[in-house]
Amino acid sequence: QVQLVESGGGLVQPGGSLRLSCAASGMIFRIYAMGWYRQAPGKQRELVAAISSSGSTNYRDSVKGRFTISRDNAKNTVYLQMNSLKPEDTAVYYCNGGTSSWWPWGQGTQVTVSS
Repeated sequence: QVQLVESGGGLVQPGGSLRLSCAASGMIFRIYAMGWYRQAPGKQRELVAAISSSGSTNYRDSVKGRFTISRDNAKNTVYLQMNSLKPEDTAVYYCNGGTSSWWPWGQGTQVTVSS
């Protein structure tokens, strides 16, 4: 059974940084594209960044140049480095498949950007 466990969120001031982690188990991690999603209150969940099995990345326009997705196949973990955070980045962040939610959602990790 696939399990995804997100961590690393918190409260940060505008302009600050956070690094999120997602530990995956129950699957052959290295063969899958992975993605980071977020859901703000009252809004639909959206894909923020994705990384292929070979390491190619893509980002939604609103986070380009500020967020970096990476993966460590030896640790079955995908990361999201978030810099220059803005209040509109406030959301619960989740990881899942690189193009769709192939597995059950984890609990997510709350990111709050506020002064």
